[in-house]
Order: sequence, then C-alpha cells, then structure tokens
Amino acid sequence: MSALTQIANLLIDTLGTLFVYLLLLRFHMQWLRAPFRNPIGEFVTGLTNWLVLPARRIIPGLFGLDLATLITAMMSISTIQAVMSVEMLIMAALMALHGMQSGSGGAIALIAVLAVVELLRMSLYLLIGAAIVQALLSFMAPYSPVAPLLNALTAPFYRPFRRFIPTVGNIDLTPLFLVLVAEIALIMLGALAREITAL
Repeated sequence: MSALTQIANLLIDTLGTLFVYLLLLRFHMQWLRAPFRNPIGEFVTGLTNWLVLPARRIIPGLFGLDLATLITAMMSISTIQAVMSVEMLIMAALMALHGMQSGSGGAIALIAVLAVVELLRMSLYLLIGAAIVQALLSFMAPYSPVAPLLNALTAPFYRPFRRFIPTVGNIDLTPLFLVLVAEIALIMLGALAREITAL
C-alpha cells in the first residue's frame, strides 16, 4: 500500500468517523431534548446542516425522532465500512465463494446490520465521553455553558442507577456505574459484530 493510499485511508476514516459522531450527537441531542443554544450545539448543527436539512425533505420524522439524521449517520458509517474495512472485503470474497454476489441483498443487509451495531457502539462512546466530561466539570466548572447539554444527554441513563446507588460524601457515584455498564455493553456489541462478520 502506497503512502498516498495510506494518507487517503487515514483522512477518509478520521473525517468520516468524526462526521458520524457529529450526526449521532445531533440525533441524541434532539431525542433527549438537549439544548442546542450552546457552543457544542451550534458547532454540531453548523457542520451537519448541509446533509441533514436536505435529507429531511425526503425522510420524515417518526414519533418526534429525527430519522433523517439517524439514517444519514447509518449511511455514512456504511459507506466508511464499505470503503475502509478489510473485513468487508473479506466478507464480500467469502460471499462470492458461497455463490452470493457482493452486491446482493444479503451483503447489503449484512452491511446495514453491522452499521447499526457500529452506531450503537459509537452512541455508547458518546455517552461515556459525556459522563466523564460531566463528572470532571462538576468539580472544576459546574456552571459551564455546556453543563445543561451534558445533563440532558446523561440524566435519562443515570436515573436507573440513582434508584439504588446513594451519594457518598456528596459525591455521585452513578457516572462510574454508568461507564462500567456501557463498557460491558461495548464488549458485547464487539462480540456480536465479530459473530456477524464471521457468518
């Protein structure tokens, strides 16, 4: 692989993955009713409007969910996987050996399922990141402009833990347990992705 190919792969993977994270963050902010009037919300909408607004003309919302953002994130991650992943190339070769054309419905369905699994994994990474940043800001800058955004993104996931885990010495331990459960879910999703790829 030439240096130019490696550079192109790095740029596609890095910029594409960053864009998918922005789309996912936008979807979760809208779903969890997080405020967009803050530096992060404005940054996210500024970088994703060019794709989301045209997609909304074609893809309607459902039950208050911004499906246009979610589907464009899924399509973006599928494209990155199809272009970048060696596993996808191996999967296409295996399907061809089994008499399935790489462009067949089975291959497309497999890529779509892997994209959903990857979006779930990326969502968990976003949740872990939000929980860690929120915990740090609660000590250093509790009244930061992004505090309401982080609270909106994490509060629904803290609620089940707060029923059973009391604060200890005015320190909330629920972020620790949330991160632990999210890490376990990431391990399970990684195993699921490997099983799907091995089909």
